[in-house]
Amino acid sequence: MPTRPRTLGELKRTGYRSRSIKDEMRTNLIARMRAGGPLFEGIHGYEDTVIPALERAVLAGHSINLLGLRGQAKTRMARSLVGLLDEFVPVVQGSEINDDPFLPVSGQARELVAAMGEDTPIEWLHRDQRYTEKLATPDVTVADLIGDSDPIKAANLGLDYSDERVIHFGLVPRSHRGIFVINELPDLQPRIQVALFNILQEGDVQVRGFKLRLPLDIQFIFTANPEDYTNRGAIITPLKDRIQSQILTHYPGSLDLGRRITEQEARSPEGQPDRVVVPDLLVELIERIAIEARSSEYVDQKSGVSARLTISALESLRSAVERRAIRSGADRSVARVADLQAVLPAIVGKVELVYEGEQEGPEKVAHHLLALAVRNAFSAYYPDPGKLRKRKAVEDPYADVISFFDGGSLDLPDAATDREHAEALSRIPGLFDLVNKEQPRSSPIDRVVQAEFVLHGLAEHSRIGRSALAGAMRFTDLFRTMFADGPDDADEGEADE
Repeated sequence: MPTRPRTLGELKRTGYRSRSIKDEMRTNLIARMRAGGPLFEGIHGYEDTVIPALERAVLAGHSINLLGLRGQAKTRMARSLVGLLDEFVPVVQGSEINDDPFLPVSGQARELVAAMGEDTPIEWLHRDQRYTEKLATPDVTVADLIGDSDPIKAANLGLDYSDERVIHFGLVPRSHRGIFVINELPDLQPRIQVALFNILQEGDVQVRGFKLRLPLDIQFIFTANPEDYTNRGAIITPLKDRIQSQILTHYPGSLDLGRRITEQEARSPEGQPDRVVVPDLLVELIERIAIEARSSEYVDQKSGVSARLTISALESLRSAVERRAIRSGADRSVARVADLQAVLPAIVGKVELVYEGEQEGPEKVAHHLLALAVRNAFSAYYPDPGKLRKRKAVEDPYADVISFFDGGSLDLPDAATDREHAEALSRIPGLFDLVNKEQPRSSPIDRVVQAEFVLHGLAEHSRIGRSALAGAMRFTDLFRTMFADGPDDADEGEADE
């Protein structure tokens, strides 16, 4: 690899030409588009909506506001735009604000270039160092973003406060020739938002009342939730007017897209994949929980339901299965429908409830969302029990399974090994025959999961009863469950056994 120039003179002799940050991103985007490469890696579902809008904004050289509900990859996309920067750019050595050797803007850099000429030392800045991100909070000050005079510098150097050399530059000047991101922009106090006017419109900043003005070169990216959700604040109209492109983000448009995102983002600690098997059905049910939440009357739809809900839920499910494998001494264990009880904590903390939801209670709402996910998924795999009841002339495919619970019951302990779990399910006449008929392509592992799924589906359609015991799931006839008053009755039944 050739040695990079170390002085201004060496840089000039290479024929290097300076360009603005927006020209740089535009040029690199065009090259990537012509090569057929994607704008983002790992971003799914935005190919026909958000990404084209972002490409247009970059080609136009616009500042950008990514507007959308929580968990829609806004910050991730902003960070990924770093890939459109040149890998390295030259800066004046020691510059606080990444001064271009050809176009220095700070007094320090200008004086150095004037004094040393072509011997001015330069260094090379990697693109990762040209990205700055700030979370907007009510305590952010103008000094944090723009800068202020430093009394300690003034005292040590014996200079007046109006001298540029005593100024402490804020985050915005230090982002010169880079990308600056402000997350949750509405949370920024209005008087602080006003401080951004000049840099967005005229391209410069003024530090306090000093005569110093810095013509900065910055690509601004903002992220925000819709104004009607962010009750803590709003984007003031003059600032909104100065942001040139506002791009709306959204949740995945299909279950398959949601699954793809969830499985990509969910973390698996070292060793866990060897001990845990999660069938596709369980991943689908987790995704359906989020889908049900995004249309639930108990959930605040203005707040949204983040993709982090399904990611955390899948991680919780894997951990529950791993825990069983470790405690039972098994090499591995397969996830079960009953294991979805372990994902409830991930749901409770990820949804904002409306008044009706608060009245029900977050845990009860989480159970309700899980029940809806199972119920609605069941009719996609098996004949809908509700429709069968209306068509009395049609033979009931669930008759043998339901008859087993007429006066009988089946306990499925959480701690049972995979073999014990499968053997317990095999005691129900006709259960596996039903699975083989309706899901003939299922693998041996999937058939066991599907068999348990049938029981949960029938329970959700009120064809059999189901109750959660301490450490087990019990299936019985519907009337026994209806006459049980609650956990106390379940515990008594367990004690009698």
